Amino acid sequence: MKEWIKFGEEVKGYAIPVVNEREVRAAAGILFLATFLSLMFILFNQNFVPIKYIITFFLADFMIRVFISPRFSPSLILGRLIVRGQTPEYVGAPQKKFAWIIGVVLAALMFYFFIIVNAYSPITGIICLVCLIFLFFESAFGICLGCKFYPLFFKDKVQYCPGEVCDVKDKQDIQRTSGVQFLALFAFIAFILLTVFVMNDRFSEKPYDLFGINKAEQAK
Repeated sequence: MKEWIKFGEEVKGYAIPVVNEREVRAAAGILFLATFLSLMFILFNQNFVPIKYIITFFLADFMIRVFISPRFSPSLILGRLIVRGQTPEYVGAPQKKFAWIIGVVLAALMFYFFIIVNAYSPITGIICLVCLIFLFFESAFGICLGCKFYPLFFKDKVQYCPGEVCDVKDKQDIQRTSGVQFLALFAFIAFILLTVFVMNDRFSEKPYDLFGINKAEQAK
């Protein structure tokens, strides 16, 4: 039973239990998409039903990860199926567990406000935004923001971080950003700002129906 109810996997060559970062990122992407879409229902239709389901599933999923085992988490199982053809990238389980405990706390707060109290406020908006940022950074960049707080509470050194960011090392040439690249980035930002200033009135015009399809349907 202990072999099934544990946090992380024992992998040869690794001193501590680890998890597969690739399936973690896939799961984060799934949860980010589900949460984002449910927020769109609120913004455009004032429909809070999808977010209540998502919060419930989110809390249950993270509680399974933390209190039972990540191997039984539905989102991680689905993530594993999606990336099963990719070589695993092992990261330390302790810092992931800490990050997911933060996820449990945030999801529990959202569950309390949205399901038990059945109310929304700036507090729920901020919590939801924080969750989206955490999920987006994990899925898009492979950066576990929750893991960044691990050293503040635990003295043991963080091991096996995604991209080996825990290890002090020199950047390779392909990782360095030159002055010309920074200049190109700032020039593009200036281009965006200039476009907003010059084209805002034009972009604000509502597009017309090129083929008159809606008019034809309304005439029926």
